[in-house]
Amino acid sequence: MTGVFYRAPSPDAPPYVEVGDFVEEGQIVCLIEAMKVFNEIPAERSGRVVEICAESGQLVEQGAVLFRLEPEEETA
Repeated sequence: MTGVFYRAPSPDAPPYVEVGDFVEEGQIVCLIEAMKVFNEIPAERSGRVVEICAESGQLVEQGAVLFRLEPEEETA
């Protein structure tokens, strides 16, 4: 299924995460809007955000890489 990627919960709100931020497994990192429903997307693992691979408002496919994380053990 295709959806629209959003980095923030609303247009006026700050992004959930920025490059350089450390995220915990399960932390909400973005929203995907599909069929008029906004789905909170959690981080699959802990780590430091090294790249954001999609732009807000961009259509993304299921399984698309949205973020690249440096694993937790490499950040210590």
